[in-house]
Amino acid sequence: MKIAANLSLLFAELPLRERIAAAAAAGFDGVEIQFPYELPAIALKEALERAGLPLVLINLPAGDLMGGGVGLAAVPARQGEFAAALQQALSYAAMTRPSWVNVLPGRLAEGVAREQALQTLVGNLRRAAEAFQLLGIGVLVEAINPLDMPGFLINTPQQLDELLGAVDHPNCLAQYDLYHMARQSIDPVAGIERLAGRIGHVQFADCPGRGAPGSGQLDFAPALAALRATGYRGWLGAEYRPGEEGTRAGLGWLAGWRASA
Repeated sequence: MKIAANLSLLFAELPLRERIAAAAAAGFDGVEIQFPYELPAIALKEALERAGLPLVLINLPAGDLMGGGVGLAAVPARQGEFAAALQQALSYAAMTRPSWVNVLPGRLAEGVAREQALQTLVGNLRRAAEAFQLLGIGVLVEAINPLDMPGFLINTPQQLDELLGAVDHPNCLAQYDLYHMARQSIDPVAGIERLAGRIGHVQFADCPGRGAPGSGQLDFAPALAALRATGYRGWLGAEYRPGEEGTRAGLGWLAGWRASA
């Protein structure tokens, strides 16, 4: 397992293009970016090549989700917007070549039954899985805790398991976030075991606080051991909020994680 820096949260004091070189200098093996679309794809590609780092993950555009809205992927009335977002991500990914593209389920829209939202989400995940398969890029879907993001459609490993079963596509796997499990008092190990063989990417932050490892109370060792035991050999994405000391000063955890990974 290798460790990627999530550049949407880490090194945020720098322009996005400069964060890539900073991650390389800090010893990360790769980078992930939630929504990189502010930077032209060719500029991101060139910055990655200069730093010698792979792009591990980006998110499909999610409309108004990060501003408190419902997003695109599970809203029947927004399927035209989802199709446009899919095309945007396909064009961007064709240039930048991420390993994975994450499709955020979003929130349950007012007036939409949960089953209808899930049916829409399943169809959109299949479309994305088919489209990105042609590029050799995998599609992910993740569960997010409802405390940090109220109304989010998929919260638990069980819901994620059922969703993947409904999608039933080999190019659609789970993105598993240790923080989002711990935040809602779900044992991260139990979730790993339930989703064994269907986890494509893992992210982490300590809990509570969503800070760097060691800033909270989450014991990562059992989860990392469970990942190894279930055959996971993918990336570990550091998606946490640095402390007041800044990203660089808060990287004391990284050497130990690299040795363990």
